[in-house]
Amino acid sequence: MNDKKKIDVDYTSSPVDRAGRKGTLSMFMVMLGFTFFSASMWVGQQLAAGLDFWGFVWALIVGGIILAAYTGALGYIGANSGMSLDMLARRSFGSKGSWLPSAMISFTQIGWFGVGLAMFAIPVAKELLGLDVTPDHMPWQGYMLVAIAGILMTASAYFGIKSLTIVSYIAVPAVAILGTVAMILAVRHGDAGLVEQFNMGTKGLGLIAGAGLVVGSFVSGGTATPNFTRFAKSGKIGLWTTVAAFFLGNSLMFCFGAVSSIYVGGNDIFEVMLNLNLFYLAVLVLGLNIWTTNDNALYTAGLGLSNIFGLSKKTMVIISGIIGTITAVWLYWNFCGWLNVLNCTLPPIGIIIIISYFTNRKAYAADSTEPIPTVNWFAVAGVVLGAVVANLVHWGFPAINGMVVATLCYLCGRIKR
Repeated sequence: MNDKKKIDVDYTSSPVDRAGRKGTLSMFMVMLGFTFFSASMWVGQQLAAGLDFWGFVWALIVGGIILAAYTGALGYIGANSGMSLDMLARRSFGSKGSWLPSAMISFTQIGWFGVGLAMFAIPVAKELLGLDVTPDHMPWQGYMLVAIAGILMTASAYFGIKSLTIVSYIAVPAVAILGTVAMILAVRHGDAGLVEQFNMGTKGLGLIAGAGLVVGSFVSGGTATPNFTRFAKSGKIGLWTTVAAFFLGNSLMFCFGAVSSIYVGGNDIFEVMLNLNLFYLAVLVLGLNIWTTNDNALYTAGLGLSNIFGLSKKTMVIISGIIGTITAVWLYWNFCGWLNVLNCTLPPIGIIIIISYFTNRKAYAADSTEPIPTVNWFAVAGVVLGAVVANLVHWGFPAINGMVVATLCYLCGRIKR
C-alpha cells in the first residue's frame, strides 16, 4: 500500500498529504496557466465591440469579483481538504451520485481540449503552411498538426501535477510578456489611442451583460479548481493564489482579445503578432497559451473518468486525449455552441460542493466516520434544474441563476434530513 501511494503522485483516490504539497509560487503558476484560456479572447472581442473603455474595465472588475469569489471558495476547499473535485463530489452527491458531476465535467473538458487543439492547428496551418482550411475541408497536414499537439499535451497531463507545473513555469512568463509587448506595440502602431479606439462604433452592451460574459467565460473550467489547489500548503494559499490568478490571467486574456479586435479586427493576440510580422513568436505564444489550459482540462477529465470507471488517472488521460484529438476538428466547427450550453451545467456542481463543505465540514475530515450515501437525489436534482434555469433564463447572470436554484434544491435535502 505504501509503495502504491508513492507511485500515485496525483493522489487520485486519496487526499493530498503534507508530503505532496507544493510551494506557493508553483501553485500560483499552475493556477495562472489554468486561466490562460484562448477562448476568453473571443469574449474580449465581444466586450470591445459592445462596451466603451471604462465599461470594459468595470465589466472586468464586476465579473472578476464574482468569478474570483466562486473559484476562490473552491480553491480554499480543495487546499483545506486536500481533495479533488471528484472526491468532494462523493461526499455531497454520494458515491454513485458523484458520477454525474464527474461525467459532466469530464465530457466538457475533453470537448474544450479538442477545440483547443484545433484553435492551434487551424491558424498555424493557414499561416505557416498556406493551406486552405474550411469547415468542409482540412488538409492532411492540418490533421498532422492536431495529432502532434494532441500527443504533446496529452503527455503533460499523463505525467500529472509535476508536468503541469513545468509547463506553467515555461508558458506563463512567455505568454504574459510576449503577449503584453505585442499588445503595446499594436496600440503604438494604431491610428488612435487605446481609449479613443475603444470608444469607436456603436456600443450596445450593458455593464451587467458584459460582466455576465466575464463570469461565463471561465466559470465552468473554474469548477475544477480543487483538482489543482489541493496541492497548496494551506487553505489561505489555495484561496489567494486562485483569486490572484483568475483576476490577472483572465484580465490579460480579455485585454489580448479586445486589443486584437479593435486594432487588427481579429480576436486573438496571434493575429496581432502576425500583423506586426512576429510570426514565429505568434506561433509560440498561441501554442503555449493553449497548452497551459489543455493539459489542465485533460488532467481534470482523467480524474473524473477515473472516479466513474475505477481505472487509473493515467489510463483515462490517454483515452480522453485520444478521443479529444480524433474529434478536435469536428468539435471546433460543430460543437462550440453545445460546449457553451454545457458550461452552464457546471456552476451548480461547484456551488453544491461549496454549500456541502461549509455546512458539514466534519464529513470532509481525514478521520471522518460519517457514511457516504449512494446517491444524494437533492444534489442531483439541483444540478439538473440549475442547468435548465441557467440555459433558459436570460435575466441577470445565467451561471448565478443556476447556482441559486441548485443551492435551494440541495438545502431542501439538508432540511428534510
